[in-house]
Amino acid sequence: MTEFPEKQAPDSQWLYGFWYRALPGEHVGPSELVKAHVLGTPLVVGRDLQGRVFAMNDACPHRGMPLSCGWFDGEQVECSYHGWKFDARTGQCQTIPSLTADQKLKVDRIYAGNYPCEEHDRYIWVYLPEPPAPGAGFTRTETATPAPQVEKFGKHYKTAYLKADMPVSVDHGIIGLMDPAHGPFVHQAWWWRSRHSIHEKKKNFEPIPNGFRMSAHTPSSNSAPYKLLRMYADADSITTTIDFVLPNMRTETIRAGKYWFSSLTTVTPITQNHCRIDVVACWNIFNWVPFGPSLLKYVFAKFVEQDRHTMELQAEGLKYNPHLMLIDDADRPAKWYFALKAAHLEAKRSGAEMKHPLSGPVTLKWRS
Repeated sequence: MTEFPEKQAPDSQWLYGFWYRALPGEHVGPSELVKAHVLGTPLVVGRDLQGRVFAMNDACPHRGMPLSCGWFDGEQVECSYHGWKFDARTGQCQTIPSLTADQKLKVDRIYAGNYPCEEHDRYIWVYLPEPPAPGAGFTRTETATPAPQVEKFGKHYKTAYLKADMPVSVDHGIIGLMDPAHGPFVHQAWWWRSRHSIHEKKKNFEPIPNGFRMSAHTPSSNSAPYKLLRMYADADSITTTIDFVLPNMRTETIRAGKYWFSSLTTVTPITQNHCRIDVVACWNIFNWVPFGPSLLKYVFAKFVEQDRHTMELQAEGLKYNPHLMLIDDADRPAKWYFALKAAHLEAKRSGAEMKHPLSGPVTLKWRS
């Protein structure tokens, strides 16, 4: 039976109740208040006297003045409009200067809205719960789930990060991230691969909680860096494993004997038509080779810039809301993403257990 291409229009419905990267840690210095946006939510991010990061809703609950326009003494954030002060760690109101001694307003019941906040691998993560109902106000937010981290396989390694803004929805950013067929066209380079190197590939996939995995496999034979790694590592085998997990995380792990490379890439929704790709990589490969770490970062930067430029061009076509389609097998991971997202939202709505779209291992074939 012939299977026709499936039309697909990304809806960019946001997923709450997850950790998201807000901004690189080095962007937030002591006593600074820095603006950030995640899922259309304006945030103010800072560090307390102990260097711990915090994130609050960037709007005073009094008159909506951005708290990022105010002052921070290392413990409390002060609104620049009327001097209301809020505990940076909890968002709880501490002081309202205009109150007189006989006015009994319970200040401690007022919250500016705070979000769980952690710093890992040179990035600040913020947990975004479901937004409160209109007019409901904020309470203190907590979560028992820790923020994600890049997986490491030893104590000694290098770390680098890259980021790029994309003028497309988070859905387009994510399915572009997992797309296996664009490489020979977008990422052409003499040191990587050319369009003429296209050949058939076959990969095995398996379900994992909230996502799917491209099972451990030998890297592509038409990639020059992998050939170089094979010679450098002098390993019997090189394996690559790639995971995608909701809401927006792609992890890649390369093992070659005692050498390893690990990355965590996320696509953060900023607004409905604006997302940001953040890549953090850790590795112990090429550490003794002159300029080795710089070379790896250059390769990553080149890849990210090529993807950014491609999505910038794609955004021109998307302005006219064209009909879109997904085909098998190359676009099956994109279909799984939309199915995972729909299943997650349905489970939240119904309270039932999430139904995973993959019932078991699957083998996909495509040319790239």
